[in-house]
Amino acid sequence: MLWRLFLSFMKIGAFTIGGGYAMLPVIEAEVVTKHKWVTAEDFLDMVVLAQTAPGILAMNISILVGEKIAGKRGAIVSALGAGLPSFIVILIFAMFLNQFQDNEYVRKVFRAVRPAVIALIAVPVFKLAKTAKITMRTVWIPILVALLIWLLGISPIWIILVAIVVGIALKFKVWHKKQ
Repeated sequence: MLWRLFLSFMKIGAFTIGGGYAMLPVIEAEVVTKHKWVTAEDFLDMVVLAQTAPGILAMNISILVGEKIAGKRGAIVSALGAGLPSFIVILIFAMFLNQFQDNEYVRKVFRAVRPAVIALIAVPVFKLAKTAKITMRTVWIPILVALLIWLLGISPIWIILVAIVVGIALKFKVWHKKQ
């Protein structure tokens, strides 16, 4: 099991470009659909938890999945698998960066990859929204949050704290109405 965890996350780390959000559909396909290690609901919970924890999203998810499947050893093995390909690529890239940093072809490659990365990020956002049961009635919430962060520069921490307080107040109101 540990070897399968390592290989799965190493494959994800090696063949996904664009960072954590771009990796989400690949991780989900591997751990939810292919291996059925976690349910879609558990995966959504792991994504939420991984986003709240400091560090790299994909690394945090790999740790959470590994821990759920095989405990502490699973967490370590999954993290190593997810991080090793990036570490190797960055190490090689850093060794040769000075030689290629002014190369026009390299710049063109990076410009060409950007739209694909945006698409890779958009897909998991919509899938997670569907899993989180965001509807036309509730879609204003993530849009408002994004605008508050982007336009007004409000810290996500304050938004999370306000959301917790509002959520508790609404739950208390519903609970109080029932009695």
